[in-house]
Amino acid sequence: MSDAPRPAFLKGHGTENDFVIVPDPDGRLELSPAAVARICDRRAGVGGDGLIRVVRSSAHPEARGMADEAEWFMDYRNSDGSVAEMCGNGVRVFARYLQRAGLVEPGDLAVATRAGVRRVHIAKDGPGGADGPGGAITVGMGKALLPEPGPEGPVTVTVGEHSWPARHVDMGNPHAVAFVDDLAQAGRLLDAPAVTPGSAYPHGTNVEFVIDRGPRHVAMRVHERGSGETRSCGTGACAVMVAAARRDGADPAVDGRPVTYTVDVPGGRLVISELPDGTVEMTGPAVIVAEGELDPDWLDTALG
Repeated sequence: MSDAPRPAFLKGHGTENDFVIVPDPDGRLELSPAAVARICDRRAGVGGDGLIRVVRSSAHPEARGMADEAEWFMDYRNSDGSVAEMCGNGVRVFARYLQRAGLVEPGDLAVATRAGVRRVHIAKDGPGGADGPGGAITVGMGKALLPEPGPEGPVTVTVGEHSWPARHVDMGNPHAVAFVDDLAQAGRLLDAPAVTPGSAYPHGTNVEFVIDRGPRHVAMRVHERGSGETRSCGTGACAVMVAAARRDGADPAVDGRPVTYTVDVPGGRLVISELPDGTVEMTGPAVIVAEGELDPDWLDTALG
């Protein structure tokens, strides 16, 4: 048996978008893409839509410039081991871990991500139940960018014989938002939907399929770049809210009034608001469900 240290991990989710959380405050762990993919494997590993490494900003080369604003950096990886700029549900789970570990108190905090510093508020009280203890968590997701179509034309999403126009929304990571008649039209989403033109998303994109459920109330399914279909996507829900608001003629920067949409995802419900200054805020649950240790012998053997 190896004498190597046994890295701790926790398992958490936000509206059933689930993550393996690896505390590494001093930035000492080396997690290769292959190791991340193995840990996130749902049959041969712990299982998750992604992995969140918790590192002090001052200890990570990509976050040192944000250390004065945010003590903690969310080093997020997709389940295939690829690096991602941001994960909205992941930020809430990250904040819940910090609270659980006694590293922060309910209230306001800042979290460093590859998409910049995100402002977070942890409510003091919560109802408990299926979403676990602790109040809802609100994340300032930054401002949405809506790139205009390039010379190759507008974005189109295709699944099988169905094609839809899509809105390009950037929430620190890329999204193609398509409004459809029925969420079943998205198919099984085992493979990434075809998105054209390719030049709009040189590094791939998340794809959201959206239907209306009522006034300022929509539902979505999502194929996440590097992870496949997931039960929820926080940045995707924000992109959907902004795309729906523009489709409905609402623009807080022009109107001077905030706008709020309820966004149903397969794993639950998120409430998304866009403020007059352009900031998008997401509120939803986050829960830690388990903790344990990674076996270094298993990890070495799996990757050997």
